[in-house]
Amino acid sequence: MAPVIARLRESQDFTPVVMVTAQHREMLDQVLRLFAITPDHDLDVMLPEQSLFDITSRTLVRLDPVLAGARAAMVLVQGDASSTFLGALAAFYHRIPIGHVEAGLRTHDRYQPFPEEINRRLTTVLADLHFAPTGQSKINLLREGIAADRILVTGNTVIDALLDVARRPDVVLPPGLPSLDGRRMLLVTTHRRENWGEPLRQIYQALLDLLERFPDVVVVFSVHRNPAVRRIAEEILAAHPRAHLIEPPDYGPFVRLQSRAYLILTDSGGVQEEAPALGTPVLVLREVTERPEGVAAGTVELVGTARERIAERAGRLLADRAAHAAMAQARNPYGDGHAAERIVAALRHWFGRATARPAEFVS
Repeated sequence: MAPVIARLRESQDFTPVVMVTAQHREMLDQVLRLFAITPDHDLDVMLPEQSLFDITSRTLVRLDPVLAGARAAMVLVQGDASSTFLGALAAFYHRIPIGHVEAGLRTHDRYQPFPEEINRRLTTVLADLHFAPTGQSKINLLREGIAADRILVTGNTVIDALLDVARRPDVVLPPGLPSLDGRRMLLVTTHRRENWGEPLRQIYQALLDLLERFPDVVVVFSVHRNPAVRRIAEEILAAHPRAHLIEPPDYGPFVRLQSRAYLILTDSGGVQEEAPALGTPVLVLREVTERPEGVAAGTVELVGTARERIAERAGRLLADRAAHAAMAQARNPYGDGHAAERIVAALRHWFGRATARPAEFVS
């Protein structure tokens, strides 16, 4: 949302009021600093090892008085986090129009990813305006009965933010990384709830297999702070001399890491869009993805969580430089860096400040 906030600040028509839930405090604060955003309201709902029930109840209760006094013309929510759906629900309760940024992503499996697939479907039902990142996302919304004049294909604001940060000369790699000295880096992130337990064990065992097979490979693993992830990662990988488990970097250094990696293995949604924009191939550690455009373009491959398949598909890209180059050079279908401009232009049209509807991004 940071690029949208920046464009709204530049506009003569709107005054943005920024509200955060702080569901993930450490990750949030560094992004706010990077983009010079000071929230007007910080709900501070974070609790250690909080459940979905905790997040839901605390977020709704704390949103109520803020929205009651806000006199907002519209509430903008982004993505598919629980706070996205809950922000839309609270706005609906207060009869405030809702705009959904990054609308229309679907796996068509309600439990994958969990709970994000249901969060975004429920947000769609509540939203008045739908800012779809790609043409496929728009098709998904049309199939669910959303009127075409309520949808605009904008590209994803994730790419706006990524390109902004990638151009900054003061953004550097995180400290404490091993010297590569010509070795190839596998960058790894995992955090999805549906992968907790045995799927994570399969993933981390596959990393050991790759380290054994390719002595020039170094694994840099940004380990999520959730104990459900951290315990298994440390148990399986911590002892290997070429597996480097690091704390999650700030966003800027993580962009640098993605650009330096030879290959990324992740179950993240955002990384599936960011890495292709940087020319880094991605293997997605999930059974389904709501971002099929990258798969179709050839820059992303869906490999699941089985140890043998992960090792085989990653091994192919490490052994076959032509196959790696084909993925690295594939077209990025997720944005051109101007999504936020289109969103603000659409808001001006919605509120009668502009006569022309903005042109859509062609993915």
